[in-house]
Amino acid sequence: MTVSRNALLLFCKPPLPGWVKTRLYKENGGPLEPEQAAEFFRRSLLDVTELGMLGLSELEELNAQEREDDPDAPERRYDYIISTTPQSSVDVVRKVFEDEGGWSHPITYLCDTGSSFDEHFDDAFNQLFDAGYDNVVAIGGDLPTLPLEHIVDAFLWLDRLSADDPHGYALVMAPCQQSGVSLVGYTRATPIDSQGVYYNLSGLPVLDGYVRKLQREKVPSAYLTPVADVDRDGDLAHLVSCLNAIAEASEHQTGIYLARRVLEWIDATGLYVDSPPNDEHDPRQYLDS
Repeated sequence: MTVSRNALLLFCKPPLPGWVKTRLYKENGGPLEPEQAAEFFRRSLLDVTELGMLGLSELEELNAQEREDDPDAPERRYDYIISTTPQSSVDVVRKVFEDEGGWSHPITYLCDTGSSFDEHFDDAFNQLFDAGYDNVVAIGGDLPTLPLEHIVDAFLWLDRLSADDPHGYALVMAPCQQSGVSLVGYTRATPIDSQGVYYNLSGLPVLDGYVRKLQREKVPSAYLTPVADVDRDGDLAHLVSCLNAIAEASEHQTGIYLARRVLEWIDATGLYVDSPPNDEHDPRQYLDS
């Protein structure tokens, strides 16, 4: 029996004041105190993890149906991995998830190392490929509006593309709102790394950096719709509006995930979106006159 091993990788830092979401601090022009920013990120990590595991459960169900229809189809196993740094942070992050409890899948913890973000990101992927994983999909912890179908589609596209490619190459990615990426994954055979992508000196956006590597190595890829992360006050305002809309829609729309922990924090903190009056007149109002 063929076995395909797949890892959903949450790449994060420990949710501690002074460590995360510093651009949201009041001292940096944002709306939050350091403790509030850390609590936001903690809740976001938990919601993203719950979402991720729901995606893995759906993938397992799809594979069960696939194998029922075709006994020769591979058994596709899906694991949830959290990678953080430095080594002393692993126990801190582990406690966050153990204190919450109730997870549908076991969680494996890694420590990623390197001298830059690019090296840390590659190190986490390489550890998993060295451990025998065939496909790795990475997401960040600040994506409370990540669609559930992105988790499912990411792994399905890696399977489809790599099966059709003679070398087994495949990459999938979803941008964030600022030409970065909120999700990226690829197969073990794919000749892709993140060197020079996240913190380059030429001003090339992250998304474009990956595209250039894809073109150079002739790697087939799949594109998922953008997902906004939360780094600045405008991102947080967008999140507040979106979660309120998702909460309203979830009463009627099936298959939609509501980041309830983050939404509860928003309500308790009293955050709301206030937009200044729009004095940029739409010329259409003058057409009839």
